Amino acid sequence: MSTDLEERIAHLERLTDELSDIVAEQARELAVLKARATYLLEREAEREAENAGGVVLGDERPPHY
Repeated sequence: MSTDLEERIAHLERLTDELSDIVAEQARELAVLKARATYLLEREAEREAENAGGVVLGDERPPHY
């Protein structure tokens, strides 16, 4: 019985370590994605600020019509 419990504990410790590694990797990926999203939002805000003078209409026909 003692050996069975030791095996179960060893398995649970290994599983916990694996899950911890997965969570750490996901945290790193999330940090990268947040940085990219922030960069894209800032870049889009700058682009909109540069083009603030023009009006873009969604139903406007392109010039080749």
